[in-house]
Amino acid sequence: MVKLDRIVTRGGDGGETSLANGARVRKDHARIQVFGALDEANSAIGFLQAACVDRAEMSNLLRRVQNHLFDLGADLATPGVRRSGPQIDERYAVYLDENLVIYNRRLQPLMSFVLPGGTDAACRAHLARTAVRRAERELVALSAEEAISPLLIPYLNRLSDLLFVLARVLNDDGRNDVLWVPAS
Repeated sequence: MVKLDRIVTRGGDGGETSLANGARVRKDHARIQVFGALDEANSAIGFLQAACVDRAEMSNLLRRVQNHLFDLGADLATPGVRRSGPQIDERYAVYLDENLVIYNRRLQPLMSFVLPGGTDAACRAHLARTAVRRAERELVALSAEEAISPLLIPYLNRLSDLLFVLARVLNDDGRNDVLWVPAS
């Protein structure tokens, strides 16, 4: 378990931060960029979850995903070291795939691209989706520099797909999607 008794440490005042193994890296290091993008994605998912508290199944799904994102960050916290405790494995993506099937079942096929919009909750889902996509891009950049688990990028890719589907569900099962009108 984590115990944080001091939030202000002043350890990052010089533009560096510590990894789990104690190594110091610049705050613009690719690994730290991933952590920041994951934090933004997790915050956006929390913002979405707050709009879904009356939808217990979706709310629980989003809370579980938020925990997954912390697990993903923990997997990345110490370069080259397999840590003890929960690690991202195939079950994480399977969980997303199962929920994609459940929620997508409610939707009619798309006949146009969807613009981010509609209900407040759907807009939040689109915002979360774009934050996850950014985290995915940052993770891809890190993977070009360092070895990472091959399960992490597919997880984020699948998560952004799920958030797109949830946005459609939150737009009255797609009936209130805002559709792209080319050259309008």
